[in-house]
Amino acid sequence: MNLAIVVSDFNGEVTSRMLRVAREKAGLLGVEVVHTSHVPGAYDMPLVVDRLLRQPGIDAVVTLGAIIRGQTKHDEAIAGAVCRALSDLAVRHRKPVSLGITGPGMTERQAHARIRPAAERAVSSAVGILGELERVDRAGRNIIPPKTNHPDLEMGGTGLEGAP
Repeated sequence: MNLAIVVSDFNGEVTSRMLRVAREKAGLLGVEVVHTSHVPGAYDMPLVVDRLLRQPGIDAVVTLGAIIRGQTKHDEAIAGAVCRALSDLAVRHRKPVSLGITGPGMTERQAHARIRPAAERAVSSAVGILGELERVDRAGRNIIPPKTNHPDLEMGGTGLEGAP
């Protein structure tokens, strides 16, 4: 499995440590980090994640960032927009995008406390989701469509042939 990691440089003291932990976790899971991208902030991630998901050698993308509470609700707006965009990209490309972005509403102290659990969970989630997608694909190949007694349906019809 080939992972890409996209890490925010904003709050770099936190995110640089998250990156180090994520790489350690990938190694423990036997997963290769084939590319790492740095972006200015979490809001800048979706465009880079989109480009990475288009690459055939990338199986999943891990995102890492820390959105720390400021004087306004700006952190909530950023977090909401980024989470929605990343989720949409995962569905559109049919590849895992894991969320290792902590916040919003957290203090710097809370951000430091969440470095290891968030980074490890982001890598584990990407690996786990990819494994589950592969399991679903294997199961789907073994499913035999049910037989029907309606002749139009068996021939590929809708069952509505001849209906007014």
